[in-house]
Amino acid sequence: MPLPDPHQHRAADHPIEPLFIRRWSPRAMSGEAVSNQDLQRLFEAARWAPSTYNEQEWRYLYARNRSQQWDTFFNLLAPANQVWCRQAGVLMVVLSKKTFTRTGKPNPVHTFDTGASFENLALQGTSMGLVVHGMAGFDRDRARRDLNVPDDYDVEAMVAVGQPGDPSDLPPDLREREVPSGRKKIEEFAREGTFAF
Repeated sequence: MPLPDPHQHRAADHPIEPLFIRRWSPRAMSGEAVSNQDLQRLFEAARWAPSTYNEQEWRYLYARNRSQQWDTFFNLLAPANQVWCRQAGVLMVVLSKKTFTRTGKPNPVHTFDTGASFENLALQGTSMGLVVHGMAGFDRDRARRDLNVPDDYDVEAMVAVGQPGDPSDLPPDLREREVPSGRKKIEEFAREGTFAF
């Protein structure tokens, strides 16, 4: 049973690149490895994101499934995410540097820029036919400790990457949710002038 076709579940209200509609966050993965070449392509896309003063403040730590580091990363996940992440080819922890490298002053947009980097990575993964699923459900304090993350970095998110799998292999409650979601209407998040939501 293949993953659902996003174009059968969602449509843009205005003309945009089809890649944006195709990108979603499935959970079904096959357990097959993600090649080093594919991983490097994902990071290549991530590195071309815009950033303030070209700071490029994002950092990615990762572990491949069945590697020596896998358990360290896997054990950071909330139990609900461990259920389906077992079949991921790679787990990542996304970090952002909180201060500017040249001056040491606080960077007020480190999270914003790092999010742009992840979006590049996610869109590249979609174009390659990979599953890329970002997650908030993990232990940030444990990630900082177990991965030796310095205080000058925020632990932002985790990401599962893998080859598409069969949704019927997921537990029933997750199987029901394995459908591309819609989006709010533009007027719900964009207004000319002052705040009026």
